[in-house]
Amino acid sequence: MDKKENTAYTGYNKQLKETAQKLRREMTPQERHLWYDFLKNYPIRFNRQRPIAKYIADFYCSQAKLVIEIDGSQHYSDEGKMDDENRTYVLNQYGLEVIRFSNRDINTNFEGVCIVIDQKVKERIKFDETEE
Repeated sequence: MDKKENTAYTGYNKQLKETAQKLRREMTPQERHLWYDFLKNYPIRFNRQRPIAKYIADFYCSQAKLVIEIDGSQHYSDEGKMDDENRTYVLNQYGLEVIRFSNRDINTNFEGVCIVIDQKVKERIKFDETEE
C-alpha cells in the first residue's frame, strides 16, 4: 500500500466519523479523566476517538504516531485479547505504536500513566526539552 509509506497518512476512515463523535460524547470515566486531566492540555496535540482503518483509537497523537487505548474488562476475555492483537497489528501497519492501560491503571496510578505517556511521546518525537 503506497499510502502507508507516506508518514502523514494515518488510515483515517470517514465512515466512522459519526461513531467517533458519539464515543467522544459518551467517554468512559477513565477516558474522561485522562482527557480532561492530562491529554487535552498536553503540549503535543492528541485527538480523542480517532477513526483509523476499521478501528477507533481512544486517543491518537499524529506527531508521535502514538495510539493510547484504555481497556475495560471486555479486553481481558480470550476474544477481547485476540481483537486487541488484531487491532494493534493493523495500527502498527500505519507506523503507529499502541500503548494500553487498564481502567484500573487510570483509577489507581493516574500519575504513573501520565509519566509513561509523556516519556513515550518524547521518545517517539525526539522531543527537545529545552522547548518547554
